[in-house]
Amino acid sequence: MNLDVLNHQAASTKAPRRWLVFAGAAILGLAGVTAWRVWHFQATQMREAKTDVTVAPEIPTVTALGRLEPAGEMINLTAPTSTQESRIDQLLVKEGDRVEAGQVIAILNNRDRLQASLQKAEQQVRVAQAKLAQVQAGAKAGELQAQRAEIARLQADRAGNLAAQRAATARLEAQVQNARIEYERYESLYQQGAVSTSQRDAKRLTYTTAQQQLQETQAELGRIQTTSQEQIQQAQATLDQLAEVRSVDVEAAQAEVQSAIASVAEAKANLKQAEVRSPRAGQIIKIHTHAGEKIADHGIVTLGQTQQMIAIAEVYQTDIPQIRVGQLATITSPVIPDSLQGKVERVGLQVEPQQVVDEDPAANIDAKVIEVHIRLDPNSSQKVAGLTNLQVTVTIQTH
Repeated sequence: MNLDVLNHQAASTKAPRRWLVFAGAAILGLAGVTAWRVWHFQATQMREAKTDVTVAPEIPTVTALGRLEPAGEMINLTAPTSTQESRIDQLLVKEGDRVEAGQVIAILNNRDRLQASLQKAEQQVRVAQAKLAQVQAGAKAGELQAQRAEIARLQADRAGNLAAQRAATARLEAQVQNARIEYERYESLYQQGAVSTSQRDAKRLTYTTAQQQLQETQAELGRIQTTSQEQIQQAQATLDQLAEVRSVDVEAAQAEVQSAIASVAEAKANLKQAEVRSPRAGQIIKIHTHAGEKIADHGIVTLGQTQQMIAIAEVYQTDIPQIRVGQLATITSPVIPDSLQGKVERVGLQVEPQQVVDEDPAANIDAKVIEVHIRLDPNSSQKVAGLTNLQVTVTIQTH
């Protein structure tokens, strides 16, 4: 009996143990299946992730701060140096206006004075030209006619005076002849004692007086001949001088005309400086000097060609080896709702301190950068034509 009890107890003890063994084996099997499924799922996800990375690889880029500017250099337009002390009389443009090359944008307050100087110089040209025409034409017809009449008068006077003087001379010669004969007769009578001494002396005095009068008349005749001829010659010389057009006089008059014309050119140049003109087409970005004000140190206006905008990115010198002309670039700013597109147009050649700074003071270190010019496409340029100097972020694709 004791043996049966023991056998029954032993059999009862073995039954639970078998159950535990089977239960443990089932749990282990279930855990293995679960672990395999988890591993299989993770492996599948890893393969899919690897497939995604292979399809869309990351694009290498260089990012830098920059600013927007019009294509080409912006210029501060001012007045010529000689008119720096002048003031603006009229300002003919406002900010945002587009101007053409050569268009007048401002008029200085010295224009009226310079305009008067030009008119005076032009009048001097007309005076000099009239004088030249007068020299080339010679004396006036009236002056020539009057001089010819003067010569004719002198000649007539000479002829009349000579005729009268010759007649007087002939008369005196006859008187001298008669007085001589009378004197010689009385001298003979005196020798004969027929007449007195006083009678003879009277006849001699008459003869001597007649001789003296004849000599005086002959001298006057010679004077008339000489003097009147000289007067006629002088009058003829004056006539010749009036009628003559001397080349030296013409050249002198021509020189005066040329000098007057040069003065006009100078006056026009001075007047032109009173009108400030745009040297090229562009847009008025900023006005520095208004009407009535003295020209500011920055000039009158700032002019730029905003129809084509560029972004100037300040790229760290260590990133420059990755930058090439033609690379695509994206430009963004909180002010711009959409990103801008462009291409690298030029890479600078000089390392400079960073000018565009980040809003985070901790990021503003003394960095060395090189300017990279990105030319915006037409659509992007149109969007930001009025945002010169806007700070932007430039991302350049370097692949």
